[in-house]
Amino acid sequence: MPSTKGAKNTGDTGNTGHAKTREGATRTLIAAALLLGVAAGPAVLPATAATAASPNAPAAPTQSEARTDPDLAAAMEAAIAGLPSADATAALVRVGGSAGVWRGSSGVHDLTTGRAADPKARFRAGSVTKVFTAAVVLRLAAEGKVDLDRSARSYLPELVPASYGGVTVRQLLNHTHGIPAPDFPWTTVEGAYANRFRIHDPEEMVRSATAKKPEFAPGDAQHYLNIGYTVAGLIIERVTGDSYEDQVARHVLRPLGLRDTYFPGTDPRIVGPHNHGYQRMTLDDGTTGLRDVTVWGVTDGWAAGDIVSTTADLERFTKALFRGRVVPRGPLLEEMFTVPKVDDFTTGRPADYAVGLARKVLGGREVWGKTGGRWGYNSAIASTRDGSRTLVYSVNSTDAKGSTMNKVAVNVMVAAYGMPS
Repeated sequence: MPSTKGAKNTGDTGNTGHAKTREGATRTLIAAALLLGVAAGPAVLPATAATAASPNAPAAPTQSEARTDPDLAAAMEAAIAGLPSADATAALVRVGGSAGVWRGSSGVHDLTTGRAADPKARFRAGSVTKVFTAAVVLRLAAEGKVDLDRSARSYLPELVPASYGGVTVRQLLNHTHGIPAPDFPWTTVEGAYANRFRIHDPEEMVRSATAKKPEFAPGDAQHYLNIGYTVAGLIIERVTGDSYEDQVARHVLRPLGLRDTYFPGTDPRIVGPHNHGYQRMTLDDGTTGLRDVTVWGVTDGWAAGDIVSTTADLERFTKALFRGRVVPRGPLLEEMFTVPKVDDFTTGRPADYAVGLARKVLGGREVWGKTGGRWGYNSAIASTRDGSRTLVYSVNSTDAKGSTMNKVAVNVMVAAYGMPS
């Protein structure tokens, strides 16, 4: 199965506690508004590493390059200043488009040596993978190999049961399918860490999910989950007779020259230059601290979240996607900017997700993009519809799968586009 393959290169300024409370509450609200979908023997850090990640530790210098917009440069440098901190150990950012260009990095490569973060480092892009998967499905639709209105069961009759027979391919991609998440043998980050080398089979994850009752009738609501994209990856394989990974390489990676983007398969390492990721969790002695979680298997994500990339590659991909060079301009590309008129299953608010991308209003304008989170790593791609401002970042978050967006990532997004409306 695809999941068994090896690596394939294919400060608070207030004077009172009330001021701090208000600031924290505001940041939480902004983070919630910005969130675009982040869904063996332990390697314990030495005491010096935990100290390095404290807010009072000496910060690594910020390295930056700007063209055309000094205000953008100032805002971005402030957004990623002071790393490592309690929230993140490193940040890599690229802003592009006609409205101004900025590239910068901050923080450290690792907490043991404290050397500066590598701005060209590879990182786990998490759910940004979904944009690649959606793009491939849409390209296959352009070739007549996939029909977005056809049922998933018609492509995978032996896998998708009759109880989910009404789920269409489009509903898989815009999270309106109603299929619940599969079961995993953990409920805490510590449990996930203990199982970090477990190999997950895509078909088994689908069986686990579809053995349960639907959360809602197909098309009646939206619930952001990985499972729809797991099914979509299997459909890609069924209609092409090829692996999911090879199809992404054929349709996206090779045409765009994304040489630093690859699928790790069962290899839990990040191949090539990379900055270390850390996660705050309970340690063996019962205290809370940071573990180095750089080496961690990602087969549970597969077509929904396992890709490794760089900010340069993701910037190239984002620009090409919005220019119609990945998915042909017309109705199929419009699928990525069409949010279904339903409510979110968990919040009751209007849906945000289209096919692959999500919509937010920032600084009074629509911004489309996708965030991702794997332990130790948060990432995002984003752009205005006209491409006048693109953003790609990788933030080495110390709680990458937290319920709200990482503080540094929030600062970066607001610096690039403005406050959420």
